[in-house]
Amino acid sequence: MKINVLLVEDSKLLKITGERLLTKAGFLVVTAQDGEEALKIVRASAPDVILLDMLLPKLGGQQVLQALKLDPVTAGIPVIILSSLSQKNEAMLIKAGAAAYFEKAKLLEDVNSGRLQQAIEQIVLESKLGKPQKLAATTSA
Repeated sequence: MKINVLLVEDSKLLKITGERLLTKAGFLVVTAQDGEEALKIVRASAPDVILLDMLLPKLGGQQVLQALKLDPVTAGIPVIILSSLSQKNEAMLIKAGAAAYFEKAKLLEDVNSGRLQQAIEQIVLESKLGKPQKLAATTSA
């Protein structure tokens, strides 16, 4: 089963790099460069999982997360936060509905170790089985 991933990232370099790494890992990847575009794509194509940056133009990541979780059509789609913001925001974002949190500073390490891919696969599987989609300590080494 191919997992459909929506990568929401406004940095062209990080978007291209992330798309290549995720595609190489076997995922089908669609990208969005801002929060408004992300919501349009989610409503049109219902990805299996969303990788969401927090600092986005037009509509910030936190507003996107809130909009997704308040809409019954999109509430069940797991959201993994990718952020350069401090890890202290992790608990707040998990409480707001995020399934996991990864720091961008450690992202290459997480991709190379397989941690991000494993998190995506586990979260999508649990989502399809109707289980809670929260992973603890996703950013720890």
